[in-house]
Amino acid sequence: MKQAESTLPGGLFMDLDRSGPVPLYFQIASRIENAILEGDLPPGSRLENEIALGERLGLSRPTVRRAIQELVDKGMLVRRRGIGTQVVHGQVSRKVELTSLYDDLASGDRHPSTSLLLHEVIEADARIAEVLGVPVGDPILHIRRVRGADDVPVAVLENYLPRDLVDLSEEDLAEHGLYQLLRARGTMIRVARQRIGARRASAEETTLLEIDKGGPVLTMERTAFDNSGRAIEFGSHCYRPDLYSFEVTLVDK
Repeated sequence: MKQAESTLPGGLFMDLDRSGPVPLYFQIASRIENAILEGDLPPGSRLENEIALGERLGLSRPTVRRAIQELVDKGMLVRRRGIGTQVVHGQVSRKVELTSLYDDLASGDRHPSTSLLLHEVIEADARIAEVLGVPVGDPILHIRRVRGADDVPVAVLENYLPRDLVDLSEEDLAEHGLYQLLRARGTMIRVARQRIGARRASAEETTLLEIDKGGPVLTMERTAFDNSGRAIEFGSHCYRPDLYSFEVTLVDK
């Protein structure tokens, strides 16, 4: 069911200083932020549109839009195509460790969800065969999923797995994280090779992630290996940068 828009309390903006040195957009953003932090606007709340809010406050649309953008940049609000502006729990900040996005969301008291887009057994082409260390033409499982956090799409995940994992079912992949399923089978990931980058979203990714056409996405490629050094998974993923970030600890040697 589509959630109704939340009309921001008029009292929230009663003391706007329209002639002082603090920009109006900053004052509006601060008041909305406080309403979110105090629970007056819980996660999932949909804000009234910028035009309606601007007319109600006697402010220009660019001023309101900039205020909203401040909170989008902070990861407190998210713009969703066809839905509007929603309150979110905050950006997913993920340490670069041997964990899955599903595990990180669950351990962070977020509610992970999965939409399975593709589940097929194919023959390994030259590139995937080299990455997984299998013969060209070997059967592999190719899966593609959208991972959500609190019903907001965060990432498009694409994975390739070797022949002994092709029996992973669609039902299990829709209900559980990939690494969770691997651990249940006794397959433990011990080391991984990973590359992080950024690019523009494809037309399909724009739709799946509910972002602006051609908007930026973070990318991550990972090849994971088990105790014996055998490659057990290759992943090529993209993430919404307004809802997701990588965190790295650097140590001076």
